[in-house]
Amino acid sequence: MKIKWLGHASFLITSEDGLKIITDPYSVGGGINYGRIEETADIVTVSHKHGDHNNVASVKGKPEIVDARGATKVKGVDFKGIASYHDEAAGQQRGPNTILCFTLDGMRICHLGDLGHQLEGSKIAEIGEVDILLVPVGGFFTIGAKVATTVCQALNPKVVIPMHYKTAKCDYPIAGVDDFLKGRKDVRWLDASETEFKKDQLPAVTQTVVLNHDR
Repeated sequence: MKIKWLGHASFLITSEDGLKIITDPYSVGGGINYGRIEETADIVTVSHKHGDHNNVASVKGKPEIVDARGATKVKGVDFKGIASYHDEAAGQQRGPNTILCFTLDGMRICHLGDLGHQLEGSKIAEIGEVDILLVPVGGFFTIGAKVATTVCQALNPKVVIPMHYKTAKCDYPIAGVDDFLKGRKDVRWLDASETEFKKDQLPAVTQTVVLNHDR
């Protein structure tokens, strides 16, 4: 399986058989200056309805949309949507957020969307085992470094990929990735925006992978 960071909270995830999933496609503008999404996908996941996460129209290929809570099966992939919030006030400030988990090539992926609060034990149990965790770390609109670290410890994934943080192409009033990385023992900085994972080659202890954002 290959994971390519398109920018912000959007990833292109490609299975060994060529199935393509894009998460939370953004619209360019308003502080988001990553390249326009022009990739083709079979499935698009959407965590919430804000413009920097639900630009499904930009994705080519007439993909099926997964944005519901509960169990959904699309093109042979089992998805699980878990209710959460975009803020610490039960959604009163920025609305709901859906955590989306799915399994591809034997690896369970969890995209936290714009999670804005600590996850209680019942939500941790509902998410279950995670191999690859895509976690927002920039704060202000989402959880920041401290809470993101606690969430990672609770879920204990094999791989953590930070997202939704300030870069040269994101002008949002959020933090960069460095605060989240402080004290982390196994961090891989990649020069590329894409990397590949195989189930039998996942690390035994949580590894943080930082993908390049020069898109």
